[in-house]
Amino acid sequence: MGFGDLKSAAGLRVLNDFLADKSYIEGYVPSQADIAVFEAIAGPPPADLFHALRWYNHIKSYEKQKASLPGVKKSLGKYGPADVEDTTGAGSDSKDDDDIDLFGSDDEEESEEAKKLREERLAQYESKKSKKPAVVAKSSILLDVKPWDDETDMAKLEECVRSIQADGLVWGSSKLVPVGYGIKKLQIQCVVEDDKVGTDMLEERITAFEDYVQSMDVAAFNKI
Repeated sequence: MGFGDLKSAAGLRVLNDFLADKSYIEGYVPSQADIAVFEAIAGPPPADLFHALRWYNHIKSYEKQKASLPGVKKSLGKYGPADVEDTTGAGSDSKDDDDIDLFGSDDEEESEEAKKLREERLAQYESKKSKKPAVVAKSSILLDVKPWDDETDMAKLEECVRSIQADGLVWGSSKLVPVGYGIKKLQIQCVVEDDKVGTDMLEERITAFEDYVQSMDVAAFNKI
């Protein structure tokens, strides 16, 4: 069983044929089996071996997470098609020797350590995620509030508008803008949290002051 010499063209062809109907060396998710074979390859397979190249680039993307991938890394000869002779024995270099576990106990310990490390990282991620403040969607709204006539007390009208208080509503600057015939409208800005305050609510509350307010329009609406 094995791929032969994965640093040779023949070995890479065996790998390419092996991956023709598989996404990974073992199972249906990336594992230590993929890492063991990946580390035995000198570099990216040539473009004509597209199954092997696709797999190589995919496993390369897990480089930073390789220690946390599931499974136990075995000697290279434990992977691959059954009818290929394993040539990764005594002639392999020191890097391959380090990958071979003669007794099995080291792999078990590494697997347990990898599992523990993965669980710790997941716990840290969940903790950070839970502490991270949620992004609050806000909008800046410019309102035009029109009085009934030129005799409407605009100071009182503005006082009424600003008396509207709600969670997620903050009033800003204001000014009086002439509209003709001596009549001025109140132009007032506010910032709202979108989930809590809408323009329909503002219109309903503002036009409720019917002794002063004829109508309300939204002059500008911008997401913050």
